[in-house]
Amino acid sequence: ITHEVAEELLAAAGLDYQQLKAEAVKPGFRAVPMGDLTASIELELDTTTSNSRNVAGVLPGSKYPDETIVYTAHWDHFGARQGEDGELLIYNGAVDNASGVAGLLGLARLHAEHGPYERSLVFLSVTAEEFGLLGSLYYAENPLSPGETTVANLNMDGVYSFDGPTKDIAVVGYGNSELEGYLQTEADKQGRVIGGEPNPEKGYYYRSDHFSFAKQGVPALYLTTATDSVEHGKAWGQNQLDAYVSHDYHKVSDDYSPDWDMSGAAQDVMLFFGIGEALANGRDWPNWNEGTEFKLKRDESSVKRGE
Repeated sequence: ITHEVAEELLAAAGLDYQQLKAEAVKPGFRAVPMGDLTASIELELDTTTSNSRNVAGVLPGSKYPDETIVYTAHWDHFGARQGEDGELLIYNGAVDNASGVAGLLGLARLHAEHGPYERSLVFLSVTAEEFGLLGSLYYAENPLSPGETTVANLNMDGVYSFDGPTKDIAVVGYGNSELEGYLQTEADKQGRVIGGEPNPEKGYYYRSDHFSFAKQGVPALYLTTATDSVEHGKAWGQNQLDAYVSHDYHKVSDDYSPDWDMSGAAQDVMLFFGIGEALANGRDWPNWNEGTEFKLKRDESSVKRGE
């Protein structure tokens, strides 16, 4: 419900929104009964069924082919709509998530040039992310190799750094898994600092394709927009991010610009390349950190692997 409707409902119950708001921030506040208010709600549900596809490429491992590191990016967006004057407006999704797919293809090419590795690498472009993570959910429940032999998921829901190099790296769900140790190694090579996402209250960790893997216990790493611009500073970088979210995110204006400085995006892709290479030639099984809700599932995978 909207803010205004909430105020009206509370007023109808003889309660004052501003007063309750002030009291709610104090320790010991408890929910307040709203009396005998009732509501009637009528919903009309329209459903559609469509067929779509995940697209996967595999670089088979030379020694442990059933052990996989899965890169993900989603290829879907919102299609098109009619403008007010009847023109066709296309949601090109240049940042979200054509940029991630471009990063995925670049990583596939790089790894093919440097491989093969002992473990397999999967380059997975999933569908229907914008409609409930459906493509990644399907793959996570029907993987090319079992969840217990999936080493990690490295997810690119946009490679957002189009304003040049940055001094920082923003991790969605910072502190969740041991994959951040691998990230730290690669970040040190670039002289960059790891930090948390700028808006954790928005719940982005539960809104992108890595979440489908996390639910299966697979450690997943998801980077988001870094803001501390090498050239312009952090305040400028934050303003750039805020402008994108306000004006272009999930809008038809999310279009490619030839003025983008892609060197920052290349930095982020190379972080993933280094992590993937280390995992693909290693024997580690990264886990979730203690207290993370996905750790129990990962521990069960260790038992299945006989560890």
